[in-house]
Amino acid sequence: MRLLFWVSALTVLYVYVGYPLLLVVWASIVEPRRRERSAGGPREESESSSASERASGSTDSARCASAGLAEARRIMSERRPGAARALKEDGRDGRDGLERRDDLPGVSIVVAARNEARRLPSRIENLLSLDYPASRRQIIVVSDGSTDDTIDSLVRFGEAVDVVEIPAGGKAMALNAGVARAVHDVLVFADARQTFADDALRALVAPLTDPTIGGVTGELVLDCESAADRRGHLDRRVAAIANRWMEADRRVVPERRYLVASTIAEGVGLYWKYEKQLRRLESAIGSTLGTTGAIYALRRSLWSPLPADTILDDVLSPMRAVLAGRRVVFEERAKAFDRTSSASQAESRRKIRTLAGNVQILGLEPRLLVPFVNPVWIQYYSHKLGRLAVPYALLTLLTASIALAGQQWFYAIALAGQCAFYLLAGYGAYLEWRSACGRLSSRACDREGELATAAACGRELATAAACGRLSSRACDREGELATAADARVRTSALRPVAENLGALRGSGRPTDAANA
Repeated sequence: MRLLFWVSALTVLYVYVGYPLLLVVWASIVEPRRRERSAGGPREESESSSASERASGSTDSARCASAGLAEARRIMSERRPGAARALKEDGRDGRDGLERRDDLPGVSIVVAARNEARRLPSRIENLLSLDYPASRRQIIVVSDGSTDDTIDSLVRFGEAVDVVEIPAGGKAMALNAGVARAVHDVLVFADARQTFADDALRALVAPLTDPTIGGVTGELVLDCESAADRRGHLDRRVAAIANRWMEADRRVVPERRYLVASTIAEGVGLYWKYEKQLRRLESAIGSTLGTTGAIYALRRSLWSPLPADTILDDVLSPMRAVLAGRRVVFEERAKAFDRTSSASQAESRRKIRTLAGNVQILGLEPRLLVPFVNPVWIQYYSHKLGRLAVPYALLTLLTASIALAGQQWFYAIALAGQCAFYLLAGYGAYLEWRSACGRLSSRACDREGELATAAACGRELATAAACGRLSSRACDREGELATAADARVRTSALRPVAENLGALRGSGRPTDAANA
C-alpha cells in the first residue's frame, strides 16, 4: 500500500508541478543555443526563441537584445508612433516586423459551420477586415448539413467567400472538404464563434518563414481573463477588441442576457493561463503538443485527410506534422477571443471530449508512443498521457490513504487533506448548481412576468375595444334621440300652421299661397 501511495502521489505531483519545472529548466538550456544558431540571420527563430522570455516576464529591452535587429525594430515601432512610418518606407511593416506585403504567403481560411446563420455574417466581416492582402487570402465556409439559413446568410458576401455545402458528417469531414477547396499553401483553421484581432493573421503566419516550422497556434483569450494579466501596451488593444466582439455577440444572440458569470469562470481562466504557459515553454523547447482549434495554421503539404470520427482535429493534425519532423510553435501575438461557458455541465462535457480525443489519437497514431519516432516523446508522455493517468492515480491515492491512515500520522494527514479537497470541490459544485437554479428561476420569473404583462395588455385592449363599441352604440343612440326630439319640436311648431290652413279651407277664403 505504501508503494501504491507514493507512486500515485508522485504521478500527480509530476504531472502538475514537476513537469512545468522541468520545462522551465529545459527551456533555459535550449533557448540560448537556438539564439546562437539564428544570430545574424532572418528572424526565422526569433518568434519561438523569445517565447520563454515572454513567459518569464522579461522586459522589452531584454527582448530587443536577444531577438535581433528585426525584433528590436518591431518593439521600438510599438513604442514610437513615428517609427512605424519609417519602417514601412524601409520595406517592412512596423506593427509586427513582417516583410513586405508581397512576401506574405497566401492563406486559405477554413471555417466549418453547422446552423451558424446568426454568427457567420459578423464572423466573415471580421475575417474580411483583417490586416492582410485580399489577393493572398481565401475564405472557405463549409456548411456541415446545416438546416437553417447558413448558406443564405453568406450570399451577400458574393465571391469574397467560397461556400461548400456537404451532408452532415461531422467537423472532420467538413475540414477535409474545406482543405480540398483551398488554393493556397498555408491553411488557417477557425471557428464561427470566435473572432480574430486585426493583426492576428499576419502574426500567425510570421513564424512560417522558418522552413523547420510546420504549424503555428495562436493564443485564445477568454473573457474571464483579467486585463491586468495581459502585458504592457497590448492591454488596451486586446481589451478594446474583446469588448467590441462581446457587444457584437450580444446583438447576435439576444439570449446572452441570461448567461451571467458563474462559479467556474475564475477556475477556467486560471487553468487556461496555466495551460498556455506550458505551451509557451514547450514551444521554446521544440514543439507544442496540439493547437487551439479556434486559431491555428498548418502548411498544406503537411495536411492529411482526417478520419470521419476524429474528435480532436487540432491535436491530430499538428502531431502528424511533428511526426513528419516539423515544429509546431506557439505565437501569442496571434490572438482570438472567446467566451467562457457559464455552466459547469458544458465545461465538463468539453473536458470529457478532450480526454476521449486524447485516447482516440493513440489508436489513430500509435507512433506517438515510440520514443525514437516521436521527437516530443517526453513531453507527450508527461503532458498528454500523464493527464489520462491522473484520475486513476487520485483514486489509488485515496484508497491507499484510507488503508494507511491508522498506521502513521502522516497518512492520516494526507487522508484529511484529500477529504478537505473533495469536500471543497463538492461545495463548489453545489454553488454552481444553486447558481444555475437561480438563473433558471430568474428566467422563469422573467418569462412569467412577460406573460402576465402580455395578458394584462390583452385585457386592456379587450376593455378598450368593448368601451369603444359601447361608446359607438351610445353615440348612435344619442343621435337617434336627438333626431326624434328635433322631429317632435318641428311637429309642435308646424301644428298651429296646419290648423290655420284647415280653418281657411273650411271657410272658403283664399290663402296667401293661392294668391301668390
